[in-house]
Amino acid sequence: MSAQTDLLYSEEEEAVRAAVRDLLTDHCDAAGVITRSESDAPHDLSLWKSLTEGMGLAGLLIPEEYGGQGAGHREAAVVLEELGRAVAPVPYLTSAVVATEALLACDAADLLAELAGGRRIGVLAVGLHTAPGAGHTTATVDHGALRGELTGIADAAAADVLLVPADDGGLYAVEAGAATVTPQVSLDLTRPLATVVLDGAPARRLGDAAPAVRRALRAGAGLLVSEQLGLADWTLTETVRYLKERKQFNRPVGGFQALKHRLAHLWLEIAHLRAAARNAADALATGQDTDVAVAVAQAYAAPVAVHAAEEALQLHGGIGMTWEHPVHLYLKRAKADSIAYGTAGAHREALAALVDLQAP
Repeated sequence: MSAQTDLLYSEEEEAVRAAVRDLLTDHCDAAGVITRSESDAPHDLSLWKSLTEGMGLAGLLIPEEYGGQGAGHREAAVVLEELGRAVAPVPYLTSAVVATEALLACDAADLLAELAGGRRIGVLAVGLHTAPGAGHTTATVDHGALRGELTGIADAAAADVLLVPADDGGLYAVEAGAATVTPQVSLDLTRPLATVVLDGAPARRLGDAAPAVRRALRAGAGLLVSEQLGLADWTLTETVRYLKERKQFNRPVGGFQALKHRLAHLWLEIAHLRAAARNAADALATGQDTDVAVAVAQAYAAPVAVHAAEEALQLHGGIGMTWEHPVHLYLKRAKADSIAYGTAGAHREALAALVDLQAP
């Protein structure tokens, strides 16, 4: 019988949290994120440099022999919690998790070393909406070069290297400068999407695409839950703070029983979400029941994160509807995350198959 999973945060994980939160407090304020989202450069590359070169967080999932930290998914999950709390416009999930997992599956030592040090940003050229194991668009191999159009690629505008699945079953590395990257209209302004066009782009085959893409998308889905947890936790905390200060009829709004019930219900949902997120991160780290843990967590996470953001928007009243207040960033991120790496419905279907519980 296996030992019971410990879902509590370790001292090391809490230390990582404290360091990341301090950095984000100093360099990722809400007003700055809103201003950046309106600009032509939505990614905060100076913050990314601090997270990667300064703190070494891009290499958490990369073994030490490749220049990484040799940590694990639980530590990366804590980082994503804090990034979710700040809706930080950095490509951590797409580069330090998804692209890194794909490269680990291919044993691409040189690219892993570059990503670990934060010197380069990698992006898997698969649509953000794609669930683990689902079909996706591939490029065409033409005499060693790639041709094709790939849409819905998150953070492609910030990428230095694109990892492109091709129709011959291989995963190829393409320099971002050899592709045409065109921004798409994105609901989430802090994680922009783009269309990638390859027109005879030189490419290097890294390995087989199928296992690499599946591994990468599963890790992305599993750790996205931690980002959704951080987002939901911030919206609840901020809403409680606001309702304690906002007065109506000469008493704090938070004292009204109906609002207390709504907040208590939301707190309970987020507590459950934390357990699901921690279990998914632990399963990715240990390799035990990983598919089931990820499917359970993703099936639960999206509705809770969206509900938390919607409640925050409504309970902030008129101020919540303004552009200057950051709650709209959290609602947009929550809605975009709800379809990232598969919808909740897609994960419920996957879970049913995994536990042999077929629909009538």
